[in-house]
Amino acid sequence: MRWSVSRLVGILGLMTLPGWAQAQAGQDYSVLIISRERLEVATPCEIGLYLQDQLVGRLFQEQTASFNLPPGPITIRLRLLPGQAVGCLPGIEGSNTSTLTLRAGEIKKYRIASGANGLYLKPAALGY
Repeated sequence: MRWSVSRLVGILGLMTLPGWAQAQAGQDYSVLIISRERLEVATPCEIGLYLQDQLVGRLFQEQTASFNLPPGPITIRLRLLPGQAVGCLPGIEGSNTSTLTLRAGEIKKYRIASGANGLYLKPAALGY
């Protein structure tokens, strides 16, 4: 493979940017990706995504949310939200709270799934 001078200069320029060494040596954050596939949860209702008991996202079918988070434990709760779609009234739901432990520099991906006990997170492969 031939490297052009402009490509090498561009790469060297990136390496001089602040934070490049930190990003290479050890990242101080992790990435959490949560997606909602149409076939996993067949309801048209919006799903609320709560991190540390704070509503941080709302997902409809085929949507994905990603978060840069500090390493350590994090609690995640999923809940159907009231909305404009027919039949999207929140009822009595079980407390489906998951706790994940994130490591610095790690990328974790999950899909929202539905089971007998309600909504839960299912590990997913990172596909690039």
